[in-house]
Amino acid sequence: MEKYYRIITYGCQMNVHESEKIAGILHARGYTECEKNEDADIIVFNTCCIRENAENHAYGNIGALKKLKRSKPSLLVAVGGCMTQQHGAAEKLKEKFPFVDIVFGTHNLGRLGELIDRRLKGKKVAEIWEDGRADEEETQAFRTSYPNAWVNIMYGCNNFCTYCIVPYVRGRERSRSPEDVVAEVNALLDEGYKEITLLGQNVNSYGNDRGGAFSFPSLLDKICERKEKFRLRFMTSNPKDFGEELVQAIARNEQVCDLVHLPVQAGSDRILRLMNRKYTAEEYLRKVEMLRRHVPDCKITTDIMVGFPTETEEDFCDTLSLVKEAGFFTAFTFVYSRRSGTVAAAMEGQIPEEVQKERIMRLVELVNAQTRELSLPYRGKEIEILCEDYDASKGLYLGRDEYGRMGYFRSARDRIGEFVRMRVSETSGVSLTGTLTEEEGGVNE
Repeated sequence: MEKYYRIITYGCQMNVHESEKIAGILHARGYTECEKNEDADIIVFNTCCIRENAENHAYGNIGALKKLKRSKPSLLVAVGGCMTQQHGAAEKLKEKFPFVDIVFGTHNLGRLGELIDRRLKGKKVAEIWEDGRADEEETQAFRTSYPNAWVNIMYGCNNFCTYCIVPYVRGRERSRSPEDVVAEVNALLDEGYKEITLLGQNVNSYGNDRGGAFSFPSLLDKICERKEKFRLRFMTSNPKDFGEELVQAIARNEQVCDLVHLPVQAGSDRILRLMNRKYTAEEYLRKVEMLRRHVPDCKITTDIMVGFPTETEEDFCDTLSLVKEAGFFTAFTFVYSRRSGTVAAAMEGQIPEEVQKERIMRLVELVNAQTRELSLPYRGKEIEILCEDYDASKGLYLGRDEYGRMGYFRSARDRIGEFVRMRVSETSGVSLTGTLTEEEGGVNE
């Protein structure tokens, strides 16, 4: 008898990759993925708690299963991820949603199979580990993202930004051995994957917990000893320890994409101090200048938060000024979300919601204007696209260039997993449309 699963994922790329590991565990136990809750024998929520709305969304969707669980008692409901790792979260889930069968945390994801077996044999299970290990890649991922793949190089964070819950739910920094990371990347390349993204809460800190003998730039160099054509990305870097050694590694390794995500969060030194970011706006801009000096074609993306406690109009204008000066390729913008358990949650001077909304609209307008302006030079330009998928509704193949811009094109044959050359005819925000430039390939006009 066939068994089916659904995984509902919230949050960052690390969560997406961890959902691939959950899928690997379930496939090993004979489950097949399905699209509807009603068809599932187990539903797993891989949650996020970085922002309150993500947590509320998860709680709402968990609660919505009450009726289904009543009509289908054999259905297993499991909840894991960052939300469950918070102090008291397991008890809260048990109280609010007594129909939940399994609760697990970020540190014991690899034990989900055992937890399922325990539940099938008897009582409901709640298992949260307080500490994590550096060998958490023992679980085989079931990847569905060809030709792209994610690879964890480390877990946890030591920075303790005052608004962030990550160090409390992911633990302290734990780096995988360079041998294990390189072996996983090589295996993926051998399987035909063309783009690898290295993941960590702060990749710049890679190796520090192992005595610093093998740094992140050294890891990039080691991976790039493979000389076949592939792309290598990484995220995320903290500006406080983003240094010249890393920039030089980006410059000398052609496989490393000339796109760097460098979250600034704010342009006001006073707000940056309150956030515990450990750099000034001037220091950040110097790092941007250094990056562009060594890697002239580099594009920079960032994260920006508005409405942090005590933020004044002057502070916000400092942020707008930094955005203009840095010339970001694009920016991911957020309104500050108060997270229980963080230092910022207890700060006085919480900004009213209407002020936050007004400021985020002004910031988004500026960012979008810059993004549109930076898109104009693409028209008529020939770019390289890694084809990732086919959109049957549009009859177009799609993929990204080195800088993450999505490109759409027609082709008479399957191009997924190939690097192709495309001449851009139209730009729309961060999307590009064009035609293949190869004479051979049967392009449909």
